Amino acid sequence: MLNNIGPMGLVLIAVVVLVLFGRGKISGLMGEVGKGITSFKKGVKDGAEEIEEKLADDAKDVTPAEEKDKV
Repeated sequence: MLNNIGPMGLVLIAVVVLVLFGRGKISGLMGEVGKGITSFKKGVKDGAEEIEEKLADDAKDVTPAEEKDKV
């Protein structure tokens, strides 16, 4: 269905959406989408850092489990 929409069709759809919702509403919506993407990227980065820290902590302690209990 979407294969039949050409560049002029996309322009027409954009104009109709702009007329229906107005420039301010679309601008605000795009701002919220940008904030969501930024938040998602930050969450992914924080999660990756947390996993790296856990792996680094596990790698630092190379004492066998039996030796840890003898302290």
